[in-house]
Amino acid sequence: MAQERGEAIQYKLADAARRCMRDTPVDSLTVSRIVREAGVARQTFYRHFADKYDLINWYFDKLLLESFEHMGSGRTVREGYERKFAFIRQERVFFRAAFRSNAQNSLRDHDLELILRFFTDLIRSKTGQSPDENMAFLLEAYCCGAIAMTVKWVLGGMPDSPALLAFRMVQAFPAPLAELFRQHGLLGESEQPPTEASEK
Repeated sequence: MAQERGEAIQYKLADAARRCMRDTPVDSLTVSRIVREAGVARQTFYRHFADKYDLINWYFDKLLLESFEHMGSGRTVREGYERKFAFIRQERVFFRAAFRSNAQNSLRDHDLELILRFFTDLIRSKTGQSPDENMAFLLEAYCCGAIAMTVKWVLGGMPDSPALLAFRMVQAFPAPLAELFRQHGLLGESEQPPTEASEK
């Protein structure tokens, strides 16, 4: 029961932060403004979060929980990416503001940590072992590029659909990674970009 109340307060703070981020960059946003917007005491904030970035990262985890769950449970990486990008588009105000920040412990760093851990765990679950040194290097390099392109998409106004961006992310896998995921049926069937008709 206490945990439920705690999570309700966390969501209340996250919602307040999201409202503030409509007109204030993350780096300029203060905990004082967030708690004022949420109508809670400052000490309440610090009972749940270390700082504003901790709050943003917590909310990011919640937003992406469903997509990361489905990416590894019988669905393809491409479908998982589509879910992720659909979440981001739905919460565009939050992500646009959050991705503008380059501060330490920022959302970009957190997204990189999550996606790298996800793919590492996925490889381990499918092969029974962790990626070797070469594969781990390729995976980290790919994930850095994937985050950079995600940020570019968000800050550029999201011109491509989630389906098209997901297709491109899968096409960008280094050959050894693509082959590994293909062997385990994780890439998705079509090697053609989605058409407007197929995205509707």
